[in-house]
Amino acid sequence: MNLKVSALALAILGLGLSACNSGNDDGAAQPPAVAEQTLQSIELVRLSAYESGIFGASAAEIPAFDAASKRLFVVNAEAGELDVLDISDPAHPKKIGAISTHALLPNSEVNSVAVRQGVVAVAVQAANKTDLGKVAFYQASDLSLISSVDVGALPDMLTFSPDGKLVVAANEGEPSDDYQIDPEGSVAIIDISNIQAPKAVLAGFSDWNAAEKKAALIQSGVRIYGPNATVAQDLEPEYVTISADSKTAWVTLQENNAIAEVDLSAKKVSHIFALGEKDHGLPENALDLSDADGKINIQAWPGMAGLYQPDAIANYQFEGSTYLVTANEGDARAWGEDNPLYWGKTLKDDANAAGDSSKGYVEEFRVKHLVHKDGFSRRQGDDLPPQLREIAKGAQLNPSIFAYCGAVLGDAKACRNDDQLGRLNIVWNMGYQKNADGTPKLDDKGYMTYDKLYAMGGRSFAIWDTQGKLVWDSGRAFEDKVAELFPAHFNSNHEASLFDDRSDNKGPEPEGLALGQIGQKTFAFIGLERMGGIMVYDISNPKKAQFIQYLNDRSFKQDSAQLDKNGQKVLDKDGKEVLIEKADLGPEGLIFIAASKSPNGKPLLAVGNEVSGTTAVYQIIVK
Repeated sequence: MNLKVSALALAILGLGLSACNSGNDDGAAQPPAVAEQTLQSIELVRLSAYESGIFGASAAEIPAFDAASKRLFVVNAEAGELDVLDISDPAHPKKIGAISTHALLPNSEVNSVAVRQGVVAVAVQAANKTDLGKVAFYQASDLSLISSVDVGALPDMLTFSPDGKLVVAANEGEPSDDYQIDPEGSVAIIDISNIQAPKAVLAGFSDWNAAEKKAALIQSGVRIYGPNATVAQDLEPEYVTISADSKTAWVTLQENNAIAEVDLSAKKVSHIFALGEKDHGLPENALDLSDADGKINIQAWPGMAGLYQPDAIANYQFEGSTYLVTANEGDARAWGEDNPLYWGKTLKDDANAAGDSSKGYVEEFRVKHLVHKDGFSRRQGDDLPPQLREIAKGAQLNPSIFAYCGAVLGDAKACRNDDQLGRLNIVWNMGYQKNADGTPKLDDKGYMTYDKLYAMGGRSFAIWDTQGKLVWDSGRAFEDKVAELFPAHFNSNHEASLFDDRSDNKGPEPEGLALGQIGQKTFAFIGLERMGGIMVYDISNPKKAQFIQYLNDRSFKQDSAQLDKNGQKVLDKDGKEVLIEKADLGPEGLIFIAASKSPNGKPLLAVGNEVSGTTAVYQIIVK
């Protein structure tokens, strides 16, 4: 089903590129203006798609475009390589080759790609993600390797600087799954003036390891909370955007709810600023937070806050000032979640099975389990993070704040109901009352008291100034629009069309982001990872962004056979065919292709869909 909704009375002068998890073909943060007729409206229409045939395995994640060869380079994480697609006819994309990085690093994974003037830059993760990765460079025309350079652990998003002199990569530095090794996060600044011999400098965060600087970061709102980590280990760079003058980069620190500013000339991190919180007690920030109440229930919830925790970031200029744009996905730490030793599951029948806190760190917990009158012990050996049990016996909600849902001292039974706060997953390590030394303030039962509950993600996209001050946020608009247009499938997941399935977990989950700019108009294209589809906004005035369109081509019918790599039908354990929804599911990376660079002379949007394994090409109809 193609659903196209327009709410336009805008004069639009065309579109250019600033992309998500990728680089454009000329590397410019703001492409040159393209003179086109004055437009009254635009409409995003699905033109075509390349189907990898691989479902649910991240076979199409991040696209990048080379104008000269008319090729899309798409991260295929399942295969550990780049798929090379010929889109000289955008209506009929076809795969013509692949780039594998296994010769550089055996069993490596490709995480991101960017293209500039015929050079393809690739972020290569080592088989052991805590080992150093590489950034490799290839010729777009013949796919040959040019060179490579070592960078930090788990290089993720990368992009070219607008002047073409640098490639900047976010080295996320995630811990090992058992949380025994935790490399430092860093930002790789790669000098490519000689592309045959690139040179990388790692800008890290060790300057903030000192106790007083760490305390200042925490006081400002930066989330530093790894139990055995330095600041440099705890900060995890996710995504990069570079200023138009190529002097400054801004890097999202997603789990830390912060952005780092990087001085590219000095090759060092110059500032870290916290993004603060979103007050879900305000009507304009209302949300649906239960997946089990059987209804759409978007309302304000006093005492509830959201952590923006952006994934993608881009920048543009308005009236001489630079503004940052973020897709506020949200992400919680969940190391060791598959290790039974961490949870104490091997001792589940033992009343003292508290789990081993040295084996992981999981900060997510459901409200109904957090504030149960019988305390934490009832969840031991199940889903109780052992670090939580180590600091208190149980928790309660402050009645002066949560009285509206029936909280009283020692009991929050009504608040825990499925139609109240109970189903929401929150981070347990924030919001409780503390002593002067930072330890939780406990009552005579050993229970701590929560004054505020923090959900992950803003369920929105936002515009900030370059010091991290919020200029504009889409508030509740994404969930409102989904409820209006898809009431029977509100907050569905990407692999199932279950009604209301994601309301307790970040809702529609905006992740990918691309900006397009021509003349005096700038547009944002935001992919909703779970619900699917693309939101389109005119953000020309950063203080007055306007909704343009929401396109979602899902059928919400699981009636197509899932195929394996060999084209054979996948069967379940009972020998029955596994059925899937044949649609574009899980938009991850987005790039906008300006009309001046497009193969058909018309502006396009290319989207990698990690769940469906499809690379969709959308055309912008201008009116």
